[in-house]
Amino acid sequence: MPRLFTACLLAGLALTTPMAGGVQAQTLRFGLMEDPDALDPTLARTFAGRMVFAALCDKLVDIGPDLKPVPQLATEWAWSDDRKALTLRLRPGVRFHDGEPMNARAVKLSLERHLTMPGSQRRGEIAPIDTVEAVDDLTVRVNLKTPFAPLLAQFTDRAGMIVSPKAAERLGDRFATAPVCAGPYKFVERVPQDRIVVEKFDDYWNKDAIQIRRIEFRPIPDTTVRLTNLRAGQLDLIERLAPTDLPQVKRDPKLKVGQAYELGFSGIVFNTARDGSPVADPRVRAAFEAAIDRNAITQVVYNGEYLAGNQWVSPRNPNYVADYPVPKRDVAKAKALLKEAGIEKPAITLMVYANNDAPQVGQVIQAMTREAGFEVKLQATDFTTSLDQADKGSFEAYLYNWSGRPDPDGNTYSFLACKTPLNYSRYCNQEADSAMNAERLTTDPAARKAAWKRLADRVLTDKPLVYLFHRRLLWAYSQRLTGFGEYPDGLVRFTGLKLD
Repeated sequence: MPRLFTACLLAGLALTTPMAGGVQAQTLRFGLMEDPDALDPTLARTFAGRMVFAALCDKLVDIGPDLKPVPQLATEWAWSDDRKALTLRLRPGVRFHDGEPMNARAVKLSLERHLTMPGSQRRGEIAPIDTVEAVDDLTVRVNLKTPFAPLLAQFTDRAGMIVSPKAAERLGDRFATAPVCAGPYKFVERVPQDRIVVEKFDDYWNKDAIQIRRIEFRPIPDTTVRLTNLRAGQLDLIERLAPTDLPQVKRDPKLKVGQAYELGFSGIVFNTARDGSPVADPRVRAAFEAAIDRNAITQVVYNGEYLAGNQWVSPRNPNYVADYPVPKRDVAKAKALLKEAGIEKPAITLMVYANNDAPQVGQVIQAMTREAGFEVKLQATDFTTSLDQADKGSFEAYLYNWSGRPDPDGNTYSFLACKTPLNYSRYCNQEADSAMNAERLTTDPAARKAAWKRLADRVLTDKPLVYLFHRRLLWAYSQRLTGFGEYPDGLVRFTGLKLD
């Protein structure tokens, strides 16, 4: 098995490489499901990339296990009375990996970079920002065009990651080749499709909480190979353990399991602007949904470990719109909708990730929808290519996963608002935009819930996305690893982690 052999070889090299002072290097070997995309917080858009950023790039604000914001680079913050300005006080004495100070000027430049850099994936997340002021060396004021309730939540992810101005200026759009941030680990090397290596930053502001000297992130798309490497001792931690493997891992005394329901969703994105495609007709999209049994998918493919859902948040989320419960399968309804649309035998190509489980989900959907008259062709595509195809609109239907954000705005606006970066469906509806703008303008929970209801009224009728389920995030790790915490955003916090 080539991947296992490679992992053994790399592990051997890592564990025998001496550190300065003669102390043997301590290396955490972390198996990822995908090779991350660009290691640039402004351009990045993958879940695997966020796992690497958790080591490289601290954020203005983090979240705790309860999803409440906690200080990171900012130690305190306050809103103006009109909710149009957020003032943040920065942690003193913080330095970037290149030795430059992390100060108000750096925050200002990073936020402006997110807003103006070509190809930015953050622009839509923080679009209401008008100006950013460096009030003094450790105080930043973010001025908004209009009140924007999700701003602090956005700062808990890549929009809140601050990069070294010196490195950003020097590297420009090549920043991802040698990222410089203010996180606990500094970048060492990247070998595409093989490994990303980071080492402890000795001047990190919270260095005493970092016990592991070196991390090697290893992309291994095959879940069986990933688990085999863990069980053989060639990995210490793996993410997105297959639910079907959960029973055997629980029986293994050398392994431990971590788990939490994700904040995001898995569903089918339809290209509503695809000329000549049946999916351009909302009745066909509605028929496709009616032909699907969500609970059967989670049982057959995921051993019932995932939660069936039909919205951008799970039925367990307090922002779930209860007026629209998960619909049951209705093949007769699906056939009637296709007949009404005048397309009784629609042929559709469904793009799925070329991994272990997505093709299985595709096959179950293929069989279910066939009973209603659909002819679904599966197109297994590697992860990065699938994102490129989605960007270009070169697809009909796309089985897509989103890891989710603490505020539901992060699961909706970039996907459903007109001309936003992640709006792969090319959906654009003024009623939907109005609802999303309304929820952004207020922090009143009742008013925001009313806006989510308005959004559901429109989107769950038009169906540019058909939401299917919400994953239970599963980690497996060696019993040698202690201090592991479970967070619903699916990211590992490296503070407090220790390898015995």
